[in-house]
Amino acid sequence: MANVTDLQTKYSKLAQEYSKLRAQNQVLKKAVVDEQANSASFKEQLKQRDQSLRKQEQEMDSLSFRNQQLAKRVELLQEELAVSESKGKKGKSKADSPSQHGLETQSVFDEDLQKKIEENERLHIQFYEADEHHRKQEAELTTRLRELEKDSGQHQAVVEGLTTKYMETIDRLQSDKARLEVKAQTLEREAKECRMRTEECQQQLRRCQSELNRQVKQSSSVIQEKVPFNDTKFGDYNSLNVPPHNRRHQLKARDVAGQALSFIQDLVAALLNFHSYTEQRVHIYPLDSSIEPISPLNQKFSQYLHENAAYVRPLEDGFLQLHQSITEDTVTVLETVVKLKSFADNFSSYTGFLQKILPYQLKSLEEECNAPLCTAALIAKNQELLSDMKRVTSVFEKLQSYIKLLALPSVRQDAMPQSSTSAVFTQLAACLHSLHDAIKEMSKHYNQKASFEQELPTITQKLCTTTECLLGSLGSLTSSTGKIATFFSNNLDFFTSSGYSPRGSTVALNPLQAESMLANKKKAAAYIHAIKQGRPQSVPYREALSNRRVLTSSTESREGLTQQVQQSQEKIARLEQEKEHWLLEAQLGKVRLEKENQRIADLEAQLAAALGENPNSQPAAAGTLSESHEEAEEEQKAAGRESALCTSLVGMLCTTPTVEHVGDEESREQLIKTHYMARVGELTTQLQISDSKAVHFHSECRALAKRLAIAEKSRETLSEEVKLANQNVTRLQDELTTTKRSYEDQLSMMSDHLCSMNETLSKQREEIDTLKLGSKGNAKKNKGR
Repeated sequence: MANVTDLQTKYSKLAQEYSKLRAQNQVLKKAVVDEQANSASFKEQLKQRDQSLRKQEQEMDSLSFRNQQLAKRVELLQEELAVSESKGKKGKSKADSPSQHGLETQSVFDEDLQKKIEENERLHIQFYEADEHHRKQEAELTTRLRELEKDSGQHQAVVEGLTTKYMETIDRLQSDKARLEVKAQTLEREAKECRMRTEECQQQLRRCQSELNRQVKQSSSVIQEKVPFNDTKFGDYNSLNVPPHNRRHQLKARDVAGQALSFIQDLVAALLNFHSYTEQRVHIYPLDSSIEPISPLNQKFSQYLHENAAYVRPLEDGFLQLHQSITEDTVTVLETVVKLKSFADNFSSYTGFLQKILPYQLKSLEEECNAPLCTAALIAKNQELLSDMKRVTSVFEKLQSYIKLLALPSVRQDAMPQSSTSAVFTQLAACLHSLHDAIKEMSKHYNQKASFEQELPTITQKLCTTTECLLGSLGSLTSSTGKIATFFSNNLDFFTSSGYSPRGSTVALNPLQAESMLANKKKAAAYIHAIKQGRPQSVPYREALSNRRVLTSSTESREGLTQQVQQSQEKIARLEQEKEHWLLEAQLGKVRLEKENQRIADLEAQLAAALGENPNSQPAAAGTLSESHEEAEEEQKAAGRESALCTSLVGMLCTTPTVEHVGDEESREQLIKTHYMARVGELTTQLQISDSKAVHFHSECRALAKRLAIAEKSRETLSEEVKLANQNVTRLQDELTTTKRSYEDQLSMMSDHLCSMNETLSKQREEIDTLKLGSKGNAKKNKGR
């Protein structure tokens, strides 16, 4: 079932992501359509500009043609002018009237020519300006068209990529859906089988219940008639009325304690997150500790908040010990639950911690109110948060008082009657609901304060992230306190009921009766086990007394034998230590013997090598090698009286002053030199190998350090991604809530509209019916007339 739940969660997450991507696809499609419309409009503008350009080119062609015509006309006029001038020179002697007429005509032509030249120049300038303007517009439009085509291509590629991604997501979701359907079918089959087995078990349970009810009735009648022990003269003897062990009550208490432990763990995690994020916020707002030092008050407040785990963690540990102390083989009432006192002490220490940090919280909020950019709305929200924090602290103090009262019967007998216990449990349930309401109000005011802080110009991303985490911890704290309050209210009947009480009495169970009850339970279990194994059910009294005497004597003899065994064991341990000591001494002696033998062998070999150079002394050398170590020492002592002391660079050598031993000193010195040089070479090689290993290890350490740095960076990036993912989840949940509310509002509006439409339709039908009746009445009157 857990796998199915996980798959359903994954499927819902994928569906949410698909809907989100689908919405983004719609936005991108709209953007692409808009860009296509803009591109079409730009193309239309370009087309219009081309048309105007062609029109201007046509006008330019016509103007150039007109200019050519005018130029030809000017040339013709100039030619005519030249001809007329030549003719004027020839006929100068003629009358003055024709020459005067020619001059007037020439002046008219000159003026016309000057006007045409000026017009031609103006048209050339206009044509050049229009050409330049057209070229600039054409270049701008071409550049913009390229950019738009590039943007359109990019948008198209994004749309294709998203379409591919959506198709892959759809295929994956379909495959997951098919797999989930197959799994659902298998689970349905298993559920059917489980239902069949459940029906069979229920039938067996009914049979067992009927049989047990019959046995219970029979046993109850026997108990009521014979078992109760009521002494009216001495009430202390009534403590012999030990109640039976209630296994069902123990299982219920174990289950309730387990559920409460899970809720306490959630509450502890929420409190830890709340205090930690509050500490981070103190370091960020109103002054960022990374830029400038915060006030001493906030530093002290941060120091106290940093110690919150030392007060919050013991709550979970104390309740865990309480849960572990409640088993099937124990008696769980307020008088026997000793671990409740440690939980009450831990709760009292946490309440003291809240009282200690309350003044610093108030001063910190006052410091935020005194900030230069703090608005009136923020000041009002801070004042509301001040009252909320005071209320939460007072509720925790009330809870501390009630929990101490509940833990008091386990410390002192007859501390609280049963009626007072029920009243304390009832008040505790009401106090838990008050705590939930107070934390809910504080979370609400903090949300409003965060929304106001988002509007400040100096808000940072770090503060936003910390505030969101703080709001998340407040939400989980509200949820956990609500679950605890609901759980306590639902199980209030179990808490106030007395699971154990002596027969024929309403007094609460004391620890002595609980011990007697458990002892009787163990004896009864052992007795029934003995009966099942075929052992005798009981032992005669005289036989039991004899067995008691035998057991006492055997116990005494066993104690004496135990002391003897302990003394023997101590002696054996001491002998073992001495044995190990002498084994180590033997090993050391063996090593020394081997060294002495090796030294003697080396001396004999050197002696043989020294004597081998003189052929006359070979028989003596052979005899010397065959002798024992004692004879060699005697010979060395005898030869030492005639020896001489020689020194060299290597060391000191004692030799006899004979002619045969002159070369022996040099050879021995050469051998020793060779040996030490070889030894130095070996040590140098080992040193080089060690250096190379050290360099290798150094490089490996550097590589590991780099890998560690990379891993740290990747961890930081992953933590940032996790934070972003949590923020996205929160944002998506808010969007889902907003969408759900809007849909609900729309549905309510539609339902109201449908109701109004139904009312309108019913009114119209009534009017139609009245009009029909009126028309029928008028028709009958007309017929009567």
